[in-house]
Amino acid sequence: MPNMDQDNNTPVQHRTDAFRPRNSWQTWLIGRPLQTADAPYETIGKLVGLAVFASDALSSTAYATQEILFILAAAGAGAFAYAFPISIVIVGLLAIVTLSYEQIIHAYPGGGGAYIVARDNLGELPAQVAGASLLTDYILTVAVSISSGVAQVTSAFPALYEYRVEIAVGLVLFMMLVNLRGVRESGAVFAIPSYFFLLVMSLTVLVGMFRYVMGSLGQVAGPPPIETLHTGQAISLFLILHAFSSGTTALTGVEAISNGITAFREPRSRNAGITLIWMSSILAVLFLGITFLSGQISAVPSEMETVISQLARTVFGGRNVIYLAIIAGTMVILVMAANTSYAGFPRLSALLGQDGFLPRQLAYRGSRLVYSRGIVALALVACVLIIVFQASVTGLIPLYAIGVFLSFTLSQAGMARRWWKTGRLATGQAIEERGSVLRYERGWPTKMIINGFGALCTTLVTLVFAVTKFRDGAWVVLILIPVLVVGFSAIHRHYRRLAGRLSLDQFAEPPRISRHRVILPISSVHQGTLAALRYAVALSDDVTAVHVCLEPGDAPKIQQKWEMWGKGVRLVILDSPYRLMIEPLLRYIEEIAAKRQPNEIITIVVPQFVPKRRWHNLLHAQTATWLRLALLFKPGIVVTDVPYQVE
Repeated sequence: MPNMDQDNNTPVQHRTDAFRPRNSWQTWLIGRPLQTADAPYETIGKLVGLAVFASDALSSTAYATQEILFILAAAGAGAFAYAFPISIVIVGLLAIVTLSYEQIIHAYPGGGGAYIVARDNLGELPAQVAGASLLTDYILTVAVSISSGVAQVTSAFPALYEYRVEIAVGLVLFMMLVNLRGVRESGAVFAIPSYFFLLVMSLTVLVGMFRYVMGSLGQVAGPPPIETLHTGQAISLFLILHAFSSGTTALTGVEAISNGITAFREPRSRNAGITLIWMSSILAVLFLGITFLSGQISAVPSEMETVISQLARTVFGGRNVIYLAIIAGTMVILVMAANTSYAGFPRLSALLGQDGFLPRQLAYRGSRLVYSRGIVALALVACVLIIVFQASVTGLIPLYAIGVFLSFTLSQAGMARRWWKTGRLATGQAIEERGSVLRYERGWPTKMIINGFGALCTTLVTLVFAVTKFRDGAWVVLILIPVLVVGFSAIHRHYRRLAGRLSLDQFAEPPRISRHRVILPISSVHQGTLAALRYAVALSDDVTAVHVCLEPGDAPKIQQKWEMWGKGVRLVILDSPYRLMIEPLLRYIEEIAAKRQPNEIITIVVPQFVPKRRWHNLLHAQTATWLRLALLFKPGIVVTDVPYQVE
């Protein structure tokens, strides 16, 4: 039953719409629409959360080692010995970043990660930089992970190498469709393959370590030729740092859980924090194990056969069933890695949309309670990147990770300042910010030092990445992020100006409309014209019909019919020597508008007939549509359509 609220003598009626969306092709494709009240039941637990949000970080074990070797190969195979020490340093950095994001998860239970932390503690510009960095990283995650997954398949089946771009694009679109079905459903779909990868990769590392200890591991048989972008280099600090920056791709995806806390079941922060610890621990063990074993079997970097493929066939003695299972599992987790972006990108773009830095449409949830527009936008941009770079992991990697490390730096710097602010509060005092509540915490100096040290480390890594990868393509991201920030600022200015123009603060009610003039454009005199005429006469006594005459012989016919059916309304015939339809009419309307009196409104009533079948519109000139678009930006003019349905 509707409620009636009579406060202040203003009747307000509250109703719940009983309409239920009908089944359609969209229902078959992405599932039945969900009510807003279903949102609490669409959350996920820790096990499914690991599959949804950790697949990006875990999948990086499939290519991080290979990317280190690609850089070291420039100094020859002897430089491969540095791969394992580099991986140890990367794991140490992982521990620092994980500790920082675990704090963010509990401090900001509403999600948002680096963007929210920077916004509340560092200001608007750093927040925009963090947002641009993460959006760039999410897009590249999809392109890199899908391309890497396809590379695993082409390693096992070289005949498919020529079709790698088509396969990659198809997988991106498949991931888009699954994610449009909702977080809970996509998580359930992807949980089994994700855990299958963990099983087979753990088995590979364990069996490989056992064979190494027993002395039966051996060397890779028939390795592919070594591939590298630059040859003839000496082992130098720059080369080591270059390899380190490539290997830090293993850390991408660590921030995704902090962005998507709201997807977890209650208690959200606790479940998200535990999932983050699980993810980082598994990542560290697998990454160190794969890098160590790759060095022992003398694996070489190549796009024709991945390091994982060489390791699997060496550990298990050839391209047998277990080898194929490992390749399948690796390919699947690399595809699943894109799912982390599909979970994080729409949420982050929704936050930016709510704050007015991206189109507000991105903040609206779709029929399955996910941010559908963000999911589709991510898929389309990732497809463009895959096509441009021909699904080459080596070509995409230089663009990768610099954005995420920039966001790491901003988030940890923001957290350090947050702890400093809490230290200024009295015990029991609380200050509510946009993303969290500040309270005094006893251990704030230690936490501030930890986050400050983390910010320093990730700043150094960002600089190393920018310098060492600049020539390989990192300059694209270094330009793209500022361009995105400028775009954010332009969008934000528009929304701010619009809000100012629409604000009711200090708004004085304008005088009542003193005169209402109606102009009725007609192409001919028919039933649709008369329907529009009846509506125009109901609006005002001051109605003028206007006909643009393209051929001299048409004017007498129009005039004769109008005298019979026009109900005495005046008719203006505009001769058009150049047979233009819209321009003479617009010029006439502008002349009338220029003479408009104060508090006078001009309404253009546009007759438009609507055929029974939509494709029939293609058979007509759609003059009414073009006229409406042309008049939309004319101040002081109201455009009204009067549709006439033709059976």
